[in-house]
This record gives sequence, structure tokens and C-alpha cells, in this order.
Amino acid sequence: MSVSPAPTAAGELTGVAGWAVGLMESLGGPGAALVVGLDNLFPPLPSELVLPLAGFAAGRGAFSLAGALFWTTLGSVAGAVVVYLVGLRLGHDRMRRLVGRIPLVKTDDFDKTAAWFARHGGKAVFFGRMVPLFRSFISVPAGVERMPFGRFLLYTTAGSLIWNTVFVVAGYLLGENWPVVERYASIFQYVVFALIAVAVGLFVVRRVRERKHV
Repeated sequence: MSVSPAPTAAGELTGVAGWAVGLMESLGGPGAALVVGLDNLFPPLPSELVLPLAGFAAGRGAFSLAGALFWTTLGSVAGAVVVYLVGLRLGHDRMRRLVGRIPLVKTDDFDKTAAWFARHGGKAVFFGRMVPLFRSFISVPAGVERMPFGRFLLYTTAGSLIWNTVFVVAGYLLGENWPVVERYASIFQYVVFALIAVAVGLFVVRRVRERKHV
């Protein structure tokens, strides 16, 4: 009498979640690193979804909890380094010219941002790793402004490890109830997006008014 194999986590999930867990169960830790690394290059694949899944997969025996933390953090850092290198390749002068071509944006805006990053770059990279959307793009100004690579690596690793630990451990402890983590994280994500939309809206209104008075 044959016994059917136990269903895998990927077989019980669909969409991005099923694909992510399937990759983790197939490749183990490197699969988790790959999925998390893609979050930096493809923001619509949010870490708030992927990281609890990594904890869930660890609970299913795909790898250990420590392994999940190691591989997800490695993936976060690797993805951030790729984006950093893109910024490094662009460079300050080329980025300044590109920004100057954006409607309603002045090169002075870029200069002010660059000056701010020169003063607070370390904190921006560290805390930026814990904020949706900013997590994917904060490495660009770090590369553009040529933040020392060792310093960039330190802040990126520290911020990523803290963020990843919260979500991976939550997914590990909740097990089948891991979507609870993603649900509440989505609220935080929507708040961030709303604040960005308000800030952009205020910027556009202010810049249009300035042009009317010229």
C-alpha cells in the first residue's frame, strides 16, 4: 500500500506566495536569498510578504531559523549592492543632468538632496532598509554620492538584519497563520505610500505656484 507524500507549503499556496515558497523548498537557503534579493530590484515583490514566508518555510524544515535569517539578509544585501553599483555607475554629474530633465524639478533640488545625504547618508541607508519602497531605492544615492563601500555595507547589513529578523521570526512562530504578518505590514506600507503621495502632491502644487508667479 503506497503512502502519498505530505503536501509541501508551495502546493498549499498560490500566486507569488506559492512561487516563493516553492523556490525556497527547492533551493533551500539560496532560494530565500534570491527571492529577497529580488525585492531590491523589483519593488512590487515586497519583503513584507517574502520574509514571513521564509520563516514559514523554515518552520516546515526547508532550512533552520538561523539559516533563514542568514540567507534572507544575504539576499537583501546582495540586491542592495547591485542597486548601489548602478548609482555608482551613473555618478553625481550624470544623475544631476537626468534629474534636471524631470518636469517641475530643478537641479537645485538635486543639490539640496545630495547635501542632505552627505550629512545623513549613514542614517538614511540604515533606516531606509526598514521602509517600504525606500528600501529599494536608498542604495541609488549611496552609489551616486560614492558613500564608502564598507560603510554602505555595514549600514545596509545592520538595517536589513533587524528588519528581516522581525518578519522572519514572526512567520516562523505563526506558521500557517503567517498571512497575519503580511496583513498588518500592508497597513504600514499603505501609510508610507499615502505619505509619499501627499508629499509629491504638495511639491507639485508649490512648484506650479512658483512658476505662475515668475
